[in-house]
Amino acid sequence: MTTLSAISLSGMSAAQTALETSAHNVANLAMDGFRRRQVTQSTAADGGVTTSLTQATQPGDDLAGDLVGQLVAKNQFLANLAVFKTGDQMMGTLLDATS
Repeated sequence: MTTLSAISLSGMSAAQTALETSAHNVANLAMDGFRRRQVTQSTAADGGVTTSLTQATQPGDDLAGDLVGQLVAKNQFLANLAVFKTGDQMMGTLLDATS
């Protein structure tokens, strides 16, 4: 069984990958023939999230999609960070109670 901290860390890592990918897409908008990178997230069998990167088949941009993607990734990261912190606090409380 995967621990709560490992699951939330995988979520933070997936959010970081999504943020980096959308930032890469925005930074390269003006390049001729640029094909966007796309992130696919899926649930891992033992809990958590896995990511894979692909490249769009056609050149072109999606500035609105990338900007929304950055906001979504930020919020995903913050949500997983809150889970991580809460799990850490719960473990500390449990250890205090048993000692």
